Amino acid sequence: MVGIDRSSLTKFKQRYPEFFTTLKDWKETADAEVERSLYERALGYEVKEEKIFCNNGEIVRAETIRHYPPDPTSMIFWLKNRKPEQWRDKQEHSFEGIDSLLAEIRKEKSENK
Repeated sequence: MVGIDRSSLTKFKQRYPEFFTTLKDWKETADAEVERSLYERALGYEVKEEKIFCNNGEIVRAETIRHYPPDPTSMIFWLKNRKPEQWRDKQEHSFEGIDSLLAEIRKEKSENK
């Protein structure tokens, strides 16, 4: 992946443990940011913005609030990962009584011959 073998990486970790601690901390921070962003996308959010426009030759600045509606794809992703037993795509099917149903079909088939 980065062009070094595992033993070289292990030696580097041992020589510079503070580097790997920092890298691990950064990854956790980045993951938390992405999780927060996904959560906001799923629920929708608002952001303050400044609009700049010209009114009769004069530059006017106005603070506005932009609304981003909830994103269904983010909702689905969140729910499938947080509650997979309830939101997975795979449907569970029950085959209770299938043996007796098959026996009836075979019996009818043999009677109709």
